[in-house]
Amino acid sequence: MDWGQILSTAAGELLSPVTAAYALAAIGIGVHFGYAGLLNFGQAGFMAIGAYAFVVPTLLWGFPIWAAFLSTILVSVLFALLLGIPTLRLRADYLAIVTIASAEIVRFVVSTSGLTAITGGATGLSGYNGGFIDLNPFAPGRYGFGPWEFSANQLWVRVFGWGLVIIASVLVFLLMRSPWGRVVKGIREDEDAVRSLGKNVYAYKMQALILGGVFGAFAGVIYVLPRSLQPTNYGTTLTFFIWTMLLLGGAATIFGPIVGAMIFAALLTLSDGIVRGLIRADIVTFISGTQAGQIRFMIIGAVLMLLVIFRPQGIFGNKKELSFNV
Repeated sequence: MDWGQILSTAAGELLSPVTAAYALAAIGIGVHFGYAGLLNFGQAGFMAIGAYAFVVPTLLWGFPIWAAFLSTILVSVLFALLLGIPTLRLRADYLAIVTIASAEIVRFVVSTSGLTAITGGATGLSGYNGGFIDLNPFAPGRYGFGPWEFSANQLWVRVFGWGLVIIASVLVFLLMRSPWGRVVKGIREDEDAVRSLGKNVYAYKMQALILGGVFGAFAGVIYVLPRSLQPTNYGTTLTFFIWTMLLLGGAATIFGPIVGAMIFAALLTLSDGIVRGLIRADIVTFISGTQAGQIRFMIIGAVLMLLVIFRPQGIFGNKKELSFNV
């Protein structure tokens, strides 16, 4: 096996735009679950909404970049309101059910052939990132070193994506140390006690749902900037991946979602490279190359099981504050 190539590919994933999108989406779920106690199992829906709200106006109406991003914010806020208004006054599991269903509804709606002229149907959309590339401040050439060597456009996408991750992290850090954040964390612990203090629990939950949803929508934009927009990428599997990243790093933490996303992406790529290398070297003969993709998910699942057993609060989490069995 070419260990150098395998390790280099895995290391490159640490700073990839996809990993940045994962991290930003995990930060959004961190706001929902880690701080506010909201069970959102439809973050893939927010990502899809954000991606299409950015891409469709750009292609159909020629929106400039700033207007496309504004469209992403507005549509994600409306989507959060649509989910939250009928459910946030009820038990948390109702939100979980609604978000799972809504994410699948979004995916099926944008995939339908009747909307091909708008959403591209099952084939998706492409050719929408020209305006973003035109904003690239880096001169043509190669930047970086080793597995982190990029072209100017590749570097621009990474700088933009990880810049949004940093901004979101700083915003969450400041909010959770403000009176608003203390109320939200109080709702997670005992919303009846917070309600008895005269706080509008419903309004705070809605605000947290909107904030995390906007982060998820921007994650959807980062996810599609370096590639075409494909509706098949926004299945429930994507949400479960993001939950794994969040729980891996620690739910109620600032750095947990980021580190969890980086570890998950690198481990996924590393395990896939090792398994495929063993198959090509005829060291492993009882599985085929088409099965290698499933083996890596089994490895990730085993790692998550060990984490739940030996460190249920995640890498950075505080067991006294939050664990998996909240």
